[in-house]
Amino acid sequence: MVTRILVFILCVISLTARAQDTIFSAPAVEAVEQSLASDAMRGRAVFTPDIERAADYIEAQFKASGLLTWNGSSSYRQPFTLVRAQLDTLYGSFNGTPLTTKNTVVISSAEHIHLDEANLNLSQIIAGQDLRSTVQKIISSKGNHLVFVDTSYSKTFSRLNRMAGQQFGSPYTNVFILTAEDRASHFEFTLNAEQKIQESKLANVVGILPGKGEHKNEIVIFSGHYDHLGVRKPDARGDSIYNGANDDASGTTAVILLSRYFSKMHDNGRTIVFAAFTAEEIGEWGSQYFSSQFEPDKVVAMFNIEMIGSPSKWGDNSAFITGFERSSMSTILQKNLTGSAFSFYPDPYPTQHLFYRSDNASLARKGVPAHTISTTQIDIDKTYHTPEDEVSTLDLKNMAEIIKAIALSSKTIVAGKDTPSRVDTTQLQ
Repeated sequence: MVTRILVFILCVISLTARAQDTIFSAPAVEAVEQSLASDAMRGRAVFTPDIERAADYIEAQFKASGLLTWNGSSSYRQPFTLVRAQLDTLYGSFNGTPLTTKNTVVISSAEHIHLDEANLNLSQIIAGQDLRSTVQKIISSKGNHLVFVDTSYSKTFSRLNRMAGQQFGSPYTNVFILTAEDRASHFEFTLNAEQKIQESKLANVVGILPGKGEHKNEIVIFSGHYDHLGVRKPDARGDSIYNGANDDASGTTAVILLSRYFSKMHDNGRTIVFAAFTAEEIGEWGSQYFSSQFEPDKVVAMFNIEMIGSPSKWGDNSAFITGFERSSMSTILQKNLTGSAFSFYPDPYPTQHLFYRSDNASLARKGVPAHTISTTQIDIDKTYHTPEDEVSTLDLKNMAEIIKAIALSSKTIVAGKDTPSRVDTTQLQ
């Protein structure tokens, strides 16, 4: 009897090792990368047929892994609508100062807008806050808002127009005014605006591997974004295709290989959701919509994977985790890698605010232990957002080891044995 048990254990170990070696290999990584980041995909820009072909490919991979579709639908696509607003006219005043496109940004999906000081929620963005994340918090809350933005943001204030140009449909209007005044001051305000509204359909690609046992209703997410910048002005080499091999076909490749691995192991206690997000490059819209579809308390952990195609500043067999100290997830991952050559490190680029700049952010703001795993040396990365971000620049062997490390380090979380502590939302920007 003991002999049979030992044989069974050895067989399981052997099966696991063979699965890892086959799935997490440089050739396997290259095959997926070449499909997603080839010139034929033309940079996978949103609102183009190219990103639809990329979604078709990811769907085929999820189907081959035997994943279930999102909400039992006939497709792995998770569709949503993005509203594109173009401001035609703007007039009004704030305490006698005329409103212009230089001192005012309107985020609304309404064609005709009229607001005055009545029935407005007042907010203020003071110097030192993260402008983008603070604005996202405001526009995701209910009600019409008038927001006083400190003049220290003069150089970056105009970037809010990107968020105005792309948004989810909402019955509310949010107005941001660049001013030295604060919300405690008495003020007079009126605004009238006209916009052209266009609705566009986009879709994440989502596959489900149901859990087994007592933890099956708890969720672990593996994610990356599959969109990139598309075709733009040629560089000095005459190359106009922004392939996005590292950003973020590398993360999407990891998600696909992880779906193969966990499907093959077939021993996940918790339900695993594999997600390829769209529209990250224009404001993380795919992950924002995705996060709204879950009860945050049911999501135990999120492994977002972004730009793992090049070695980290510590060399091979290493990666960093954004928001490393904001939950115990990093400690659990490193514990599960005890005895291996791989190490996770805290984010070495704190001034870049990477914790807030990737697709983990939406769920992290709801308290989920949602972190991004990356290796890119963002301060010296010469291929970032250039046509040179091609498969030929990636370290495929090291990338395979990173994906393998993510699989092994997550095993106790996936199994339901370890549960990371929650993110303290009161400490977030």
